[in-house]
Amino acid sequence: MIDVSLLEFCIREDLNKTSWRRMAVLDPIKLVITNYPEDQFEDMYSENNPEAEGGDGGRKIPFGRELWIEREDFMEDPPKKFFRLAVGNMVRLKSAYIVKCEYFEKDADGKVSEIHCTYFPASHSGNDTSGINVKGTIHWVSVPHAKTAEVRLYDRLFRVEDPSNEEGDFKDYINPDSLHVIPNAYIEPDLSTAVPGKGYQFIRKGYFTLDKNSTPEKLVFNRTVTLKDGWLKK
Repeated sequence: MIDVSLLEFCIREDLNKTSWRRMAVLDPIKLVITNYPEDQFEDMYSENNPEAEGGDGGRKIPFGRELWIEREDFMEDPPKKFFRLAVGNMVRLKSAYIVKCEYFEKDADGKVSEIHCTYFPASHSGNDTSGINVKGTIHWVSVPHAKTAEVRLYDRLFRVEDPSNEEGDFKDYINPDSLHVIPNAYIEPDLSTAVPGKGYQFIRKGYFTLDKNSTPEKLVFNRTVTLKDGWLKK
C-alpha cells in the first residue's frame, strides 16, 4: 500500500514545472476601482510559468474598472494577520496594481455584494514606483471580459485512509465532499482556448485540466490535485 499523498506530491512536483498559470474565480464577488476610468481598459502581462526557464512565455490579461475576485479575499471584520482585503487594507492585484479597500456594500439579505477600492497608478506591476509595500496578492478576472466554465473539484473518495480496516459498511466512510461542482466560475479569456491534456494551475486554487467532453459552448475543467495536501493534519 502506498499513501495517496505520495502520488499527489509527485503530481504537484511535475505540474508545478509544466502547467501554465491562469486566473479563475470560483466564488465571485465584485470589486469596483472607483478612481479608475469607467471606459478605460488595458492589457496586463503575466508569465505562463515562473518555475520554467524564461517563464515559458506569457500572455495578456484585460484589466478594467470592475473585477471579479474571490469572496474569501475580503473580510468585514478581519483578524490581525489578515493580509487581504478589508476596509483600510491594501493588496496587490496579480500582475496589475495595488488597491486599497475604501468601503463595501451589502444586499437586502445583509451579504456583502460589492467592494469599492481605489488604485495607485504608480504601482503598476513590473514598473512600480509607488514605494508602497503590501504583504498580500490576490487574483482577479475582468468583469466584461470574463468567460464562464463549469469547474469540478474532486477530492478523496473516502474519509479514512483504508476503509477495509474500518468496522461496518465501507460506504459509511465515503466522503460526501468528494465532488463539488461549480456551474459558473469566471475565468480569464485565455482559458477559452485551453488545450485538452494540458495542465493549468488556477492561481491559488489548484491544478486543473480541460475535460475531454468540454465544448466551446460549455467549458469544463476538472481539478487534478490541490496546491497543498489538505489531508496532512487530518
